[in-house]
Amino acid sequence: MAVYGGIALNQHTGGINPAAVAAALSAGGRVVWMPTADAHTQEAAGLPRLCGPPSRLGRHSYGVPPLEVNVEDSVREVCRLVAEADAVLATGHLSTDEVCWLLPVARECGVRRLLLTHPSYTVPAMSGQLAAQLCADGAFAEITAFQLLHQPTATSAVLAAFVREVGLEHVVLSSDAGQPDSPPAPQALEQLIDALAEQGLDRGALRACAGELPESLVVP
Repeated sequence: MAVYGGIALNQHTGGINPAAVAAALSAGGRVVWMPTADAHTQEAAGLPRLCGPPSRLGRHSYGVPPLEVNVEDSVREVCRLVAEADAVLATGHLSTDEVCWLLPVARECGVRRLLLTHPSYTVPAMSGQLAAQLCADGAFAEITAFQLLHQPTATSAVLAAFVREVGLEHVVLSSDAGQPDSPPAPQALEQLIDALAEQGLDRGALRACAGELPESLVVP
């Protein structure tokens, strides 16, 4: 089984840090996530910031335009680096407004592989209609087992409706597991596939969303 690495632009990597992105991509990394646990949306929603630094190091939250306009040059350089490596740019926990700013900028910089990081999760709480519009322009939308297991509003029926609105051909299924209160990642992903299949979605297509489609997104 092939394993591909990446980098999340949180506090431990210096936030929107092109140098860290360049190092990760040159080492073979295939995915660059915009801020996740240290995104400003995480703080505003009162969600846990996993593996946070000791309090003496301080806490930093990150965003991109239109929220944080001073990082536009750094974001564009990150996008150029991702484009040069033909890697995947994932939206992380950015807000809907930031995602709508980021995707056209990324395309302008030459990024071809774009992933909306669990857009229906608590952050960014993107509507299925908007996610479908963004995916029609070439992005993919992620649904995670973590949502099914830990997001109170993300019932199997709600997630299946989101998948139908976006279209199975634009959906990536992942586990987002690894937490002490979650099953192992393979088991969590199987639970997600089972739950969506029970809602009437084609099991074979769901397996492709968990396997062949994300592989094609990541593999050079």
